[in-house]
Amino acid sequence: MPTQNDIARLAGTDVYDRDGDKIGSVGEVYLHDRTGEPEWVTVRTGLFGTKETFVPLHRADLSGDRITLDFDKAKVKDAPRIDTDGHLSPEEEDHLYTHYGLAPDAGTYSAADGREEAYSGSPDRGTSDDDAMTRSEERLVAGTRTEQTGKARLRKYVVTEQQSVTVPVQREEVRLEREPITEENRGAAYDGPAITESEHEVTLHAERPVVDTEAVPVERVRLGKEAVRDEETVGGEIRKEQIEYAGPDDPARA
Repeated sequence: MPTQNDIARLAGTDVYDRDGDKIGSVGEVYLHDRTGEPEWVTVRTGLFGTKETFVPLHRADLSGDRITLDFDKAKVKDAPRIDTDGHLSPEEEDHLYTHYGLAPDAGTYSAADGREEAYSGSPDRGTSDDDAMTRSEERLVAGTRTEQTGKARLRKYVVTEQQSVTVPVQREEVRLEREPITEENRGAAYDGPAITESEHEVTLHAERPVVDTEAVPVERVRLGKEAVRDEETVGGEIRKEQIEYAGPDDPARA
């Protein structure tokens, strides 16, 4: 059976019956005011979880991200529909206990988020045959529930930007070379007419830079989640019983 240490895990947990069939998910968790232990949960059933049914945590097993009840699915589905408006009458409480075949438990229960749900049916502890009175007081029992706070997504789009690169280029230039007549070039020098007109042409070449693009993978990007723990302060009103003494030596009676 879940304990105080499991309160934060219960909200929103998937609920299964004792045969392993899923019933719904936990809506609210109700704690016993005297012990602070979780005693009841409401199970969201129906289309989109619009219906909530009270189920006792008697012999329930909380394991991982699921809680298994000691009742079958039909028993939970057929449970009396109770309006969770902040009050449960003694007749409604007895009706629930009778439906689940359990003995009624005296006491009050509060929702784990601090909103009190009164479960009447406890005897008046202020009067008895005993010669002592029991003084009780409420205490705040805080828990947590998981809510969606937003979404994050990755979107890839294309932007265009200007880049420049330096490319080495080479070109040919004309250089006029003169050489004297020697024994080695004498034959070529005297070949042909002595006086004539002629032309000699040389083709020049030069490199020109060109640019193209290629797509290459550079990195992988994915979304990850991490849990960040923080602390928040919550408050609420509590009620306390006070005991006054009235006797022969009470100064107020003088």
